[in-house]
Amino acid sequence: MKSLFVTLYLLVAIGSAKAQKSEIFAPAGKAIKGYDPVAFFTQSKPVMGADSLSFAYKGANWLFSSTENLKKFKASPGKYEPQYGGYCAYGMADGHKAPTQTETWTVTDGKLYFNYNLKVKEMWNKNQPAFIEKANAQWPGLKDKP
Repeated sequence: MKSLFVTLYLLVAIGSAKAQKSEIFAPAGKAIKGYDPVAFFTQSKPVMGADSLSFAYKGANWLFSSTENLKKFKASPGKYEPQYGGYCAYGMADGHKAPTQTETWTVTDGKLYFNYNLKVKEMWNKNQPAFIEKANAQWPGLKDKP
């Protein structure tokens, strides 16, 4: 019985550690909480994707609102995926990963960014170029860390 408990504990611990190291912020396994990444560019708003139009990429399920958007993403995921794996851009500039809210989205210079909440987005908007520069420098060292 004790060895079964130890085995289960180790499996849970290993699984939790792996989940925390995800490059993509994907609550419940869905990138951008299930919103269509292409729609931020083509419709200039968040559009919920459908479970029937999903694509596994970088360890997360990406959902799309149309077959056309799914095809666009498959052809060029780097063009549509959010920067810093969808983690908070402001937080990344500060050297840490933080969860995000979909309504905080911004497209700047053809790239999609999210922030922790609307208050953080206000701070982000005050000096995006400097924050982007800092976040870009931080991301390579943080993308695979919890």
